[in-house]
Amino acid sequence: MCAATRIHPDGPVVDAALVRRLIAAQFPQWERLPVTPAATSGADNAMFRLGPELAVRLPRVEWAAGGLRREQQWLSRLAPRLPLPVPAPLAVGRPAAGYPWEWSVLHWLDGANPVVHALAAPQALARDLAGFVNALRAVDPADAPVSQRSVPLASRDGATRAAIAQLSGSIDTEAATALWDKALRLPDYAGPPVWLHGDLTPGNLLLTGAGRLAAVIDFALMGVGDPTADLIAAWNLLPATARPAFRAALHADEAMWARGRAWAFSLALVTIPYYRHTDQALTANARHVVREVLADRSV
Repeated sequence: MCAATRIHPDGPVVDAALVRRLIAAQFPQWERLPVTPAATSGADNAMFRLGPELAVRLPRVEWAAGGLRREQQWLSRLAPRLPLPVPAPLAVGRPAAGYPWEWSVLHWLDGANPVVHALAAPQALARDLAGFVNALRAVDPADAPVSQRSVPLASRDGATRAAIAQLSGSIDTEAATALWDKALRLPDYAGPPVWLHGDLTPGNLLLTGAGRLAAVIDFALMGVGDPTADLIAAWNLLPATARPAFRAALHADEAMWARGRAWAFSLALVTIPYYRHTDQALTANARHVVREVLADRSV
């Protein structure tokens, strides 16, 4: 995805020239470093390389600005307690040069986003990811913000049904509605609030050349609460053969596993109509999730 693409109709165009102006004005110690668009850049935040060791992350849309502030406040506290690198900010930039929000300078983290249909070590990756999630859950949640992904499934009912209707003709809407109706009858999470990442998608994971988990990025939706949403990686990333290892390592009972599947389904359904003309990779993964969930007979 080109970093200058306008993905959201009400968002600014963010390009390398803007980043150079911001760096020169606010962090002159780095102004001689080359600025280049990252090979992949998120739907809600643009990412640029700043020399060989640094990166710049800038929200593309207003709702992403709040997530970036959350990262700025909390990732430095979480990083020492986690088993893998995370993008803790080195510096916080101010709105300027016509750009309206705060932005971050980070260490560049090496690794490649997973290719879902070509995972080199899916079983090991499932265990790696579960280990990271368990370590995150073990961090003291005191004073932490509530994650917007910790809400009950019922809060997503309207958006999910609207998306199903919009996708009539391209998915099995009868099966989708039946699955969603069944999910809404599941019991809500009744455990203690714990930390969750909130958006464990292939674009937010970095792998080594051997296919193991190297780093986790984009913590904009992190917070505490019901951790069920972190199960979505079982359907957006892992093949069916690797899901049991992921589930077992996370000690997910039947109700939590079914809620996790419903979270993955709802997020994918809503993604397709919103991003289908602006982010082909995200849309393709969402369609993959819909197929995987409808084919899943494990719950």
